[in-house]
Amino acid sequence: MGTFKIEGGHRLQGDITPQGAKNEALQILCAVLLTPEEVQINNIPDIVDVNKLIALLEDLGVKIQKRGKGSYTFKADDVNLDYLQSDQFKEDGRGLRGSIMLVGPLLARFGKGYIPKPGGDKIGRRRLDTHFEGFINLGAKFRYNKEEYFYGVEAKKLKGTYMLLDEASVTGTANIVMAAVLAEGTTTIYNAACEPYLQQLCKMLNRMGAKITGVGSNLLTIEGVDALGGTEHRMLPDMIEIGSWIGLAAMTKSELTIKNVSWDDLGQIPTVFRKLGITLERRGDDIYIPEHKDGYEIQNYIDGSILTISDAPWPGLTPDLLSIILVVATQAKGEVLIHQKMFESRLFFVDKLLDMGAKVILCDPHRATVIGHDFKSTLKATTMVSPDIRAGVSLLIAALSAKGTSTIHNIEQIDRGYENIDERLRAIGAKITRV
Repeated sequence: MGTFKIEGGHRLQGDITPQGAKNEALQILCAVLLTPEEVQINNIPDIVDVNKLIALLEDLGVKIQKRGKGSYTFKADDVNLDYLQSDQFKEDGRGLRGSIMLVGPLLARFGKGYIPKPGGDKIGRRRLDTHFEGFINLGAKFRYNKEEYFYGVEAKKLKGTYMLLDEASVTGTANIVMAAVLAEGTTTIYNAACEPYLQQLCKMLNRMGAKITGVGSNLLTIEGVDALGGTEHRMLPDMIEIGSWIGLAAMTKSELTIKNVSWDDLGQIPTVFRKLGITLERRGDDIYIPEHKDGYEIQNYIDGSILTISDAPWPGLTPDLLSIILVVATQAKGEVLIHQKMFESRLFFVDKLLDMGAKVILCDPHRATVIGHDFKSTLKATTMVSPDIRAGVSLLIAALSAKGTSTIHNIEQIDRGYENIDERLRAIGAKITRV
């Protein structure tokens, strides 16, 4: 189990460039299975979860070549479908949540797709239901081996239809879209997710020859085509990482510039951080954060009531940033209620912050009230274990602002989502070592 040692209390300075978007990568990489032609993808993050998916594709028989940093070509002209029934696939697929998105393209092109119950961060039952109900609506037959927790869908030919999704699941929408592009006839998906990463997938598929309209809305219309061709695609910067660096700058009173953020795809993120009192300046496509010498003050609602920050499907705030926002609020002036609507366990890292001296009341599994210190009392260093990717980075930000030297164990969780995070932080002045 890897460990970070962090000497907190130092101000940082300089430029930091966000990696390619992890959540986009898990969709885009699966889409290469839809064509026998070559697909080049650029700005791929070098992180554990993405590298696991690339290895899965290679084991499936996809020819992969590295063209440069973050740039690969993929050619799925000789896919080994027998691998899907192997014990090795059942083991490898179980270790990655994003492996579920292999099913849609495999079903569309080869008439069958299988997957073991995905691992990674915990997933609720309904999230998988959205995927498979979509495939069933397209005409696939579903089967499930309870003993091996192994899912499968099969169809001689998918047929387009109208469907209303039970939830605006990003991965569910992506999977259904990838299945529908090669279906016979027209598919209409209502209550579709419309996140920028889903838009990126649709734009890439259209360049490959798909016919998808309504991109960016919650009503997608897909006219099936017989085959798709190759293309080149560049992934967006990771909006979760961008939010992490905004929070880091504020908590450490640092002057930072976040480079090439694709402002127009950030949605509510800048607005929410401004509600916490954090100053952000748009400089071209960069975010400049000045040194917050006098701290930052949370804005109440206009009637004076306490601010509530909650997650919601796009264009609402992504749930992946709520743990970052909670940590940042611990040093703000004022109070805020954090309401995590989508996941039950995302706030269960609060006990670590309490050990550091933060004032947080965990109301229930979904809500926490934060009373900010206004930097009148610094957080104190402690020893912690990272429970998941986002909570791990949140605790890392807390440790960088704290007085003394903190230890964070189980940093493999952080490595699943953040590329060379310790090296990049050292480049802007952080005192962090990997043990």
